[in-house]
Amino acid sequence: MAQLAREGTGAPAPPRIGATGAPGTTAGADRRDPDALLPATTGMDAVTLHVADLAGMTDYYRDALGLERLDGAATTTALDAATRHTGGRAPQVVVLGRASTPLVVLVHTPGLPGQRRGEAGLFHTALLFPDRAALAAVLLRAAQHPRSRYVGSADHLVSEAFYFTDPEGNGIELYRDRPRETWTWTAAGGVVMDSLPLDATAFVREHSAPDSARTAEVGHVHLKVGDIATARRFYADALGFEVTADLGSALFVSAGGYHHHMAMNTWQSRGAGARAATLGLGQVSLTVPSRDDLAALGARLRAHGVTPRDDGRTLRFEDPWRTLLEVSAAGSR
Repeated sequence: MAQLAREGTGAPAPPRIGATGAPGTTAGADRRDPDALLPATTGMDAVTLHVADLAGMTDYYRDALGLERLDGAATTTALDAATRHTGGRAPQVVVLGRASTPLVVLVHTPGLPGQRRGEAGLFHTALLFPDRAALAAVLLRAAQHPRSRYVGSADHLVSEAFYFTDPEGNGIELYRDRPRETWTWTAAGGVVMDSLPLDATAFVREHSAPDSARTAEVGHVHLKVGDIATARRFYADALGFEVTADLGSALFVSAGGYHHHMAMNTWQSRGAGARAATLGLGQVSLTVPSRDDLAALGARLRAHGVTPRDDGRTLRFEDPWRTLLEVSAAGSR
């Protein structure tokens, strides 16, 4: 645990959200017609990363985060996008996850440049663990890995979170949720979150257990964008997420009363335009319950001027910063 003690404890996370006098504003209660919203059981799927060192990144996610290599392949969208940057050749792909659940897809694109400072892209992929014992186990693994860079930790009131950066600079959050009945919502409809100190060494010492759960899921994805007003029009109005907090410099959105499935901020990317092809984020994936939900989403996107590629099972489209998104009906792939 030397690394946890050595690094700072400031997490890349928001100030208090939803409190009286807090910076920014909280969301109003979302009174849109249900047809304008994503289904309550919308979920996040595996995040695709373009990587330069496929073997090294595979080893990192396996050894530092305890992910397993899974049989299967990346989605057609992710592969098609990557093929444009590999001279038309099918790229090498590694799918990693836990308990048969894909969490990270690594696509080998060594010809791409690294992401430049100030650009839009990935802030972090947040992996959600079922309890404190499982979180403590992966926290210890990540902290002991020589290629991990520990960024910080925070008690967010709704969750407890620890932050790392992988060897190619992609942000990672490892977290567990507190029970939903303990979350606080304001009269205006915003969720109350904070960034309180959280001692990583004490967390591991107090919560490690020999037989921790092996499951995990992508809990949320946090993006760097150029401006929040545009992000709100796209992710809330067109895509159909509900806003749970709007700080002016960061937006948090969810489906079904979660604290956030996605977030967007301008802390490092204010004014950024469309993304160039770089290493890093390749695709954000979501699932909705049924093909009827997928059809409703397609109609809503088109009504907002977004034309998705639609094969009846999956919608594929880009956000205003050319981040690729894919939404599939559960069980359709």
